[in-house]
Amino acid sequence: MEETKVLGLADYSVIAVTLAISIAIGLYYRLTGGKQKTVEEYFSANKSMGPISISICLMVSFMSAITLLGVSAENYTYGAIFVVINFSYLIGTPIVCYGYLPVFYKLQATSTYEYLEKRFGVSARILASSIVWLQMLLYSGIVLYAPALAFKTTTGMEKLTSILSVGLACAFYSSIGGIKAVLITDIFQAFLMFASLIIIIATAASSVGGLDKIWEIAREGGRLNFNNFSLDPTERHTCWGLIIGGMCTFLSLYGINQIQVQRMLTVKSLKSAQKALWLSWPILTLLSVMTCFSGLAIYSKYFNCDPVTITTIKKNDMLMPLYIMDMTSSLPGLPGLFVAGIFSAGLSTISAALNALAAISLEDYIKPLYFICTGKEFSPKKSLICSKVLAFILGIFCILLAILAQYLNSILQMSLTIFGVVGGPLVGLFTLGMLFESSTQRGAIFGTTLSLIFLIWISFGGPRPFPQALPMSIEGCDSDLLAKFNGTLNFQNNFNPKKEFFYLYRISYLWYAPIGVVMTIVVGWITSNVLQSLGLDQVKKNLDPDLFFPCIARRIRSRQRNNCGEESREVNLKKYQVRDDVADAKTQESLCT
Repeated sequence: MEETKVLGLADYSVIAVTLAISIAIGLYYRLTGGKQKTVEEYFSANKSMGPISISICLMVSFMSAITLLGVSAENYTYGAIFVVINFSYLIGTPIVCYGYLPVFYKLQATSTYEYLEKRFGVSARILASSIVWLQMLLYSGIVLYAPALAFKTTTGMEKLTSILSVGLACAFYSSIGGIKAVLITDIFQAFLMFASLIIIIATAASSVGGLDKIWEIAREGGRLNFNNFSLDPTERHTCWGLIIGGMCTFLSLYGINQIQVQRMLTVKSLKSAQKALWLSWPILTLLSVMTCFSGLAIYSKYFNCDPVTITTIKKNDMLMPLYIMDMTSSLPGLPGLFVAGIFSAGLSTISAALNALAAISLEDYIKPLYFICTGKEFSPKKSLICSKVLAFILGIFCILLAILAQYLNSILQMSLTIFGVVGGPLVGLFTLGMLFESSTQRGAIFGTTLSLIFLIWISFGGPRPFPQALPMSIEGCDSDLLAKFNGTLNFQNNFNPKKEFFYLYRISYLWYAPIGVVMTIVVGWITSNVLQSLGLDQVKKNLDPDLFFPCIARRIRSRQRNNCGEESREVNLKKYQVRDDVADAKTQESLCT
């Protein structure tokens, strides 16, 4: 029986250096430059960032430790069809660039939810920001849990130790360094993420005899399942589900999400922000494809001795760190570099979330509440101090949620479910405001609330079927290994007929976001028009054209110019009429005399 492999001194040194660099970056930006003396510098870096650096940061915020561990496990267990989701990123990028982004850039607000107050009113803003606040906090807890899985698998150390070390480091440098520290650290962490994937793919290719051999093993194992074009929403993964559902999720993360919008507002112009987003797309796609292929690379190692089936590990999400220990433990420092990459992926996402959550909490709750209670505005100094305290406190909350996250099943599916359930209705809410002039506050709130309740019901209601994994084999396992786990094999393909379950509980999590978008827009638009016809609601007066998509804004401005022209003509006609009347009176008077 093989001795359990664990990290050595060199590996711990690499991890420690990585965490130290992240903390050092936060300290550097606290002690240099503007020293985070203003809220603008803390949250928007005084618009001093370049599009190339922001493009990397946009990718890193999207691709977390959940992506590295979860997507690789997804391709290993259910096949490589998940890679099709990359087409949705290509479709979604121009929609964000030329639809949502111009609106937010002209608004120049610290919180993206200030848009909803200007478009609909305070109630819509509070509803949306409170929902997103909870979503981001829950997601950050799951993200923080992912490095704990890697640490548990590679060291045997308790997850709590990992969660505390990463969470406290992240809360510290996020709170003291502001957005610039977060962004610069993201760039450093992006290189570590790519390095981790290169290690996995390179070692697998070297072990089996090349990249083509990895592909061949995956084909023989039924992992190259790209040809599912079914429109059945109850099938877990289909090409249409990945493209449509992936696009709606992309819009929720890049189009309206506080984290990404806040990053895109740190550059000097709208064109620079659009350039950053376009540059981010190939980097995002490259990392996504590499992560998917890393799952096939891991499969080439375990295709005839699945470690989950024989319970060497308890969860599929632990496959990547197990692989690293099996393949690279003889090379001091290399496993540590991988674990550092996983840590970095988690750090980048959590730090971005903490900074965004602090901005939302300050702008949407604390400042308005302070004004209501005191009748005074929050001073810039108080705002800055409060922002830093908030970022640290929220980091502590993330640690507590990460401890609870160990009871989840698949971290990838759970995170995408959260994005779909919350992101879909929110994309629908913003789109309703930016696309339809006739939409009203009550209609928008009703559509969003109904959509959210419906999605929570179908996504968390039960009983529901378990996803069926592709066939696994243990024929190539060592006899001693099989003997040890005899009688406790964890077979993943237990028969689980979907037809026995309620139809709505069988819908794939990928369709939650599209359902949320469509339901919010349709219900919100219909409700708005019905309430207006009954005189129970009305469109907010004097709406700024900049609150709409550019194509709609141009139409509104054109109509306003035409209206102004007609009003000017009417005014001139009245003036001429007055002059004519005066002239006629004078003529009549001269004739009489």
